[in-house]
Amino acid sequence: MSRQQREVYDESQAAGRLRVPLAAWRWAVGSGLVPPADAGPGLWSRAVVEAADPEAVRAALRGPVGAGVAADRLTEALGEPLRCRTRVTAAAVGHLAGAGLLVRLGGDAEFPHVHPDQVAALARRRNLPALLDRHVPLGPDQSAVRLGVRRVDFDQVVRLGWVAPAGSVEIDYKHHGGVTTVPLYSAEDVALLPVVRPLVDWRAVYAAPAGRRSPLAALAPVVPGQDRALLGRWRGWPGSAGPQ
Repeated sequence: MSRQQREVYDESQAAGRLRVPLAAWRWAVGSGLVPPADAGPGLWSRAVVEAADPEAVRAALRGPVGAGVAADRLTEALGEPLRCRTRVTAAAVGHLAGAGLLVRLGGDAEFPHVHPDQVAALARRRNLPALLDRHVPLGPDQSAVRLGVRRVDFDQVVRLGWVAPAGSVEIDYKHHGGVTTVPLYSAEDVALLPVVRPLVDWRAVYAAPAGRRSPLAALAPVVPGQDRALLGRWRGWPGSAGPQ
């Protein structure tokens, strides 16, 4: 009795059918070597799978590299010293993959393995700083660096309602307090603050020494939601949102 042939393949089944690593199939799809899914989300027809050249699919994969290595290469591309920026993190690589700028070849969704050639191409893009601002949210400490101020000043920015969390992440500090929920902020929103709030004496905020009360502490919070409309007018500008 003949075995019925499969008509639809997911990515694991397609890689198995061609006898190639799953990462190789993912890269072949992401690079356009094989057509995108044609039988539903994440599904390929038998015709597409059988038309793929296993040797070409296998040969196209170089690497992959881990998220940490990719992050280091993107940081190098930003140049030194990093003014108003923190280093690109492995988690940032996960956000870039989620935005479709890198193909996840394996590993966790948060810290994916990616293709070194694609990382190199992204590193060469002139708008890399703007892409990072658009797609990679920042924690409070990173946001303070992005704005070029002390953490205490950024805490005042949050108190004033000038920015609101765009999400959150849970971090397990293990013996130092257990799991903590850390808010994440849009880097675009943070970088645009001096533009959106031109009447603020930002020079005084930037120059405030350690231990000094924040110049923002005397200001009153804004009406809830007011700054979302202001930021909406500025977002989408070509190039980076703020200081590089």
